[in-house]
Parts: sequence; structure tokens; C-alpha cells
Amino acid sequence: MTQTTHSTDFLSPARLGRFDLPHRLVMAPLTRNRAEADGTPTDLMVTHYAQRASAGLIIAEGSTPNPVGQTYPDITAIHTDRHQEGWRRVTDAVRAGGGRMFLQLQHGGRVSHPATTGLTPVAPSPVPLPETIFTPGGHQPAVVPREMTADDIRATIADFSAAARRAVEAGFEGVEVHSANGMLLHQFLADNTNRRTDAYGGSVERRVRFAAEVTEAVADAIGADRVGIRVSPASTVNGVREDDTDGLYAALLDRLKGLDLAYLHLVRSDPATGWYRRIRADWPGVLIGNPDLTDLTTEAVTHAVRELLAAGADLVALGRPFLANPDLVERLRLGAPLNPVRDRYFMYVGGAAGYNDYPALGGQAAPLSSDSMVALDGARVA
Repeated sequence: MTQTTHSTDFLSPARLGRFDLPHRLVMAPLTRNRAEADGTPTDLMVTHYAQRASAGLIIAEGSTPNPVGQTYPDITAIHTDRHQEGWRRVTDAVRAGGGRMFLQLQHGGRVSHPATTGLTPVAPSPVPLPETIFTPGGHQPAVVPREMTADDIRATIADFSAAARRAVEAGFEGVEVHSANGMLLHQFLADNTNRRTDAYGGSVERRVRFAAEVTEAVADAIGADRVGIRVSPASTVNGVREDDTDGLYAALLDRLKGLDLAYLHLVRSDPATGWYRRIRADWPGVLIGNPDLTDLTTEAVTHAVRELLAAGADLVALGRPFLANPDLVERLRLGAPLNPVRDRYFMYVGGAAGYNDYPALGGQAAPLSSDSMVALDGARVA
């Protein structure tokens, strides 16, 4: 298994799969609703990611592998040539700035609505999301999803595999399989959303099967050392509930750890929890920790990063700190103050406000390298 040497120095280099990283700070995937209606990345996104190219690794926001997997309006996708070409503009600009990217593959399952996709959502069982969902027409009651058939499962696995190939062709170093936060793969894991009685439901070994088969197919398509998986043990986001978290993730990791994946990404990692310690002890490869931050000061972020590294994480993924600080790595290196995150309203409304206008040190919007500017100019006329 490929594994980095543990260090609390977040500026020390690391190894991830086949790639060398300049340091251990990762930009976490952040849904920001800045894509075109069909899921194609926009010029705003090219600028946004290029501004943050100094991250050791950027994990780009969740992108759907097929039309029915779309969650909300203006979410990115990766299942057409146009999507692939749009993402290529992003990866070119980031690479010109010295960065490297993985793309998160996300299928929403029941976290979707016909008003957004024109399709009935699919899920492991016909259990609706227990809350409203945002659509182009505003918040609407969730609909009962259609239970996936064996053919649906096979087709969805194939869609993930095809999306992974497209991602690599679009210039991503690899992909992250999203099996967290109540999305489709997590819906199969959780016992309150998976009420199946076939080979994909019931025991933990059966409930982990779909997530494992998706990950295995993606690894077969592009190489396991280009593939990570994100999980969120004990999470209740989007109405999921796990009554057997320890056994569930023990079974999932047992199925996956022989693949030699690039990494395992833990959402809201807390070194004090038993499940974190057990997963770190049981996972032989690279572990990306993701702290649950409430204090976004330089001191608090730096402490959380070092605490996770001391607890065995190899890399640390940060969301809101990178959102508000395109030059986050330099700020943490210097101990400089961090920009506060602007009102949550600006996270999802589209436009440059609260997206590309956060200042770098010195008060100006984050500068791009000259190579990135050339890539951006080429992207805009492409």
C-alpha cells in the first residue's frame, strides 16, 4: 500500500497514489452552483479553481455521472463531450498555475427532483427525502424515488466508470467516489434508506456492495492509484441514519483495502471519536482527514490541521478556509489572518460575488500566474 510518512508539518511533501504533492493541504469538494444549466463548467469556475492552484490537491465539486444523478440546479456533470471540454478548461488553468486536481463523482439518488432533471429520482428503496429540496422553481416537497432494479444498478456502475474515464481525459489526475453525505452510495449503506431484500440490502456486507462495486469499476477504468473514496461515518445529512456504523465501515474497508486506492477521505474527522481511530488503524493507505471547523481563525485552522496529522491523517482537506482564502496555503505558512466567509447566501446564488472576489494578501483578488492567464484566455475563446 502507498502511504505517506506521518508528520504534523502540513507544508511537508506527500505522496498520493502515483502523484507527488508539494504539501498536505487539500481543497475539499465544494458545491457552489456556478455551472451552466446542463452541468458544463463556466468561466467563473475556471477563474475560481485557478486562483486556488496552490492547494496541494484540489478535489473539484461533485459532478454527476448521468442525468438522473443531478441534485440541484447548476450542478456540474461529467457525462457528455461538452462537460468534458468545459472541465478541460478548468484543469488546464489549474495545471498552468502549478496545481493538480481530482474530480468528485456524485450521484444524488433520492436527493433530486423531476423539476430539476425531468426524471423521477432513483434510490435503493422508495424512501423519500424527509425534507424539501431546492429546484429551479424554489423549494419543493421531495418525491418518492423509484427503487433501482438490477439493470439500473449495473447501468449506474457503468456510468460511474465512464465518467471516471472522461475525467482523466479532461485533465484530472484522478477521481473521488462520493459515498458520503446522504448521496446515492451512502443511501445504499444506510439502513433507513436501504430496505432491499436482495443482494444489495440487509446485512452490512450486502449494503456495502454497491459502493464497493462502483469503486472497483472506477479503479478498473482508470487505475486504482487514481481513485479515492469519500465516506461520512455516522452522518445524518440528507436524512440518512446508520444504526451500525462500526460494523458498516469495517465491512466496506475490508472490501476496499485490497484495491490499493489513492486515498480514503473522511468527512468531519474528529480524532477523539472511536470510529475515527478504528478506521485509521484499519485503513492501510493514505487517509485524508476533514476537520469540522467552527472557528475559522488562522490559529484554529492550523491547530485542527496539526491535530489531525498527529492523529494519523496523511493529508487534511479544508472547505470554507479555501472558499474564502484563495491563498490559504501562504496565509497559514505566514500565520496571517484569514478572510471571513461571506454570507451563506453568496455560496449558491451564482456570480462572482462570494466566489472569485475574496482578496489575497495585500487586498486584491487572488492573482493568477501568467501561464494561468494564458490558459484562461484560451478557455474563453475556445
